[in-house]
Amino acid sequence: MKPSPAPAAPEPTDPPATTTAEADDAATTGADRSASPSPSPSSPSSRVTLRSDLRASIPDGLIALAVTAAVFALLYARIKAKTSSTVTVMPFMADAGGFWMYFLSQAFGWAALLWAWTTVVLGLLLSGPRPARLPLSAQRLERLHRTTSLNTIALIIGHALFFAAELVRHDTSGWFSRLWTAFVESFVPGGYDSGTGQIAIPVGQAALYLAIPLGLLFYVRHRIGPKTWRVLHRFVIVVYVLSVWHTLLYGTNVWYDGWFRTSVWLLQLPIAALLLARLLRPARRSERLSGPGAGTGSRAVWGLRLGGRLVVAGVVVALLAVIVSGRDGGRTVPPADTTSTHNHN
Repeated sequence: MKPSPAPAAPEPTDPPATTTAEADDAATTGADRSASPSPSPSSPSSRVTLRSDLRASIPDGLIALAVTAAVFALLYARIKAKTSSTVTVMPFMADAGGFWMYFLSQAFGWAALLWAWTTVVLGLLLSGPRPARLPLSAQRLERLHRTTSLNTIALIIGHALFFAAELVRHDTSGWFSRLWTAFVESFVPGGYDSGTGQIAIPVGQAALYLAIPLGLLFYVRHRIGPKTWRVLHRFVIVVYVLSVWHTLLYGTNVWYDGWFRTSVWLLQLPIAALLLARLLRPARRSERLSGPGAGTGSRAVWGLRLGGRLVVAGVVVALLAVIVSGRDGGRTVPPADTTSTHNHN
């Protein structure tokens, strides 16, 4: 049986992600609050470049690698002690040393999901109502949002690459066949045809392939136009949803019912609440829901905005129901004497 991929975003996370762009939105929404013009091309916000953000992301990236290493050590120790649900899902992985690349892929996946969660929270704080007192200024929050976004993408790519490397390592065919098979199963939608992976892998791949362009579009926003960029950036939340979906579908650490899986659901509540607050109290005057316009187009836009607010409110209620009831979609834990013949589909 093939190992199932680790969680996250975006085969993901992660991602994503996703997820660099709310910083520029924050600059222009700040202008909306004061009814002053948007930042000029000579303003500090306009001079942000990918190169400068890559340099600034190094400290955050080192922390991300440290977290990844810590998660890997924890996963490895639990596998060795046979207390991880991964061993229940795939008993052949009890030999931890033989599948260390898979566990490293899992570690990158969990770190990517954590960084994606962080960058989405920062983006929502920047583009919507936020507490009067925060430990960081808006400018530093913008920079942190961008650097965590870049590192989310890097962690997601690491997650996918180590999963592919694990497939290559355990393939017994020739090198060209190994590389081609691993590439198809890891990066081509529909290429992985084992069990739940038929759905979970394409979900993760979709998150990965959306996270990279949506994150990097921030750095060419002046070429495509700020309005176009803002519209495209709205889909970052879709990347994050796909990442979480991928995790809950295929993460062997959260395969079964239990507190850990419920905790993943619980972490989505702040995201949903912040998104709802952003929709109910948008910084941009043009996005506020004052009432249906006179024209057909205006009424349609008003209806879409109202519908979006109702959908997100429903998501908040659904999350609360899942958390309180404990019914989070996990599988039932099998008997203690499960063997490798257990049906994991």
